[in-house]
Amino acid sequence: MSLHNTNITSKIYKKLSIQVSLTGFSYCCFDTLNNLITSFKEIQFETSNKTVKIEDLFTEAFKNNPELRDTYDEVMVIHNSNLSTFVPTALFDENYLGSYLQYNTKVFETDFFTFDTISNYQMNAVYIPYVNINNFLIDNVGSFDSKHANSILVEKILDNSRNNDEKKMVVNFNPGHFEVIVVQNQKLLLFNSVEYNTPEDFIYYILFTAEQLSLNPESFQLEFLGTISENDPFYAIAYKYVRHISFMDVTKLQEKNNYTTAQNQKHYILFQS
Repeated sequence: MSLHNTNITSKIYKKLSIQVSLTGFSYCCFDTLNNLITSFKEIQFETSNKTVKIEDLFTEAFKNNPELRDTYDEVMVIHNSNLSTFVPTALFDENYLGSYLQYNTKVFETDFFTFDTISNYQMNAVYIPYVNINNFLIDNVGSFDSKHANSILVEKILDNSRNNDEKKMVVNFNPGHFEVIVVQNQKLLLFNSVEYNTPEDFIYYILFTAEQLSLNPESFQLEFLGTISENDPFYAIAYKYVRHISFMDVTKLQEKNNYTTAQNQKHYILFQS
């Protein structure tokens, strides 16, 4: 069992972050004294057997990865799903969390809702966590803090937009879905999580978003994060229709680890946690 070290006199300056989903998880270990990532691993589940419980897949992964059973001062669990939305603080009431999600996902009375407070930007991220995964982790790592992946993503993008009055679109690309975020000088203008199948789906949503916010494909900046690469047909179709595209600069993040630019772009959220 991993232990959560709460004794300040025996602080070991180690933190574990785990980003969880239904298809697998990734984790990294931090040296919090020197602000460095000391190790990292990504684990994909074999999900073709629908009778296997997600808890059993996590149990096997924990058994095979001793770092997950080590002792840490802090443990952060990051929920990666499209079951989330952002609500301005002025409109937020934690007694009605489900009502904020009912417009973009199907919710049930039995669902458990929670939220992250993003105080720097006067908003909250409301989401449905993976309760069964949380229960497993409580039994195996003890107490932990948790956030939604999109809370970390949006907050970091807003931080990076400081003093930039130009509207910028950031796309966090992943297999089967992507997040599109539009910011302007630390203001969130739009956030959406979109499922796709083809490159044509992908560019449709980008151009539709641009049209809704009066962004000219000849002039607005489009930055990519996630698993997309220059050799990807999704990148190629974006390059065809949007003049100014690039990958997000992750050089500052790389100062904290020894991983490649592509790995820092793919695991941007985990590495920023």
